[in-house]
Amino acid sequence: QVQLEESGGGSVETGGSLRLSCAASGTTPGPYCAGWFRQAPGKEREAAALIDRDGSPSYGDDLHGRFTISQDGIKTVYLQMNNLNLEDTAMYYCAADPTPCRGAHAALIVTTEDFQYWGQGTQVTVSS
Repeated sequence: QVQLEESGGGSVETGGSLRLSCAASGTTPGPYCAGWFRQAPGKEREAAALIDRDGSPSYGDDLHGRFTISQDGIKTVYLQMNNLNLEDTAMYYCAADPTPCRGAHAALIVTTEDFQYWGQGTQVTVSS
């Protein structure tokens, strides 16, 4: 059973940076798609950034350039978030699924139903 645990959330002022980490346990060899979703108050959970086994990333709408996803083998997935703005305030969830991501635009088309494993979430709050 894969377990995901997020860390690194917190409060930051606009223009600041945060780095989220997602530690995975119980993983097995094979393809996967892993990354970060976020859910702002009153909104649906949406993909922010995804990465697959070979390191190919995909990003949610308008996030590429400010967000960078990376991984340390199959154990940890990171999300570096720079130049944060008020609209980035959300609960951020780590997610993973033992199937490959759907190409370079995966983050624009996936839904929560495409991911089998979820972390508990970490809050990111951006204030002016």
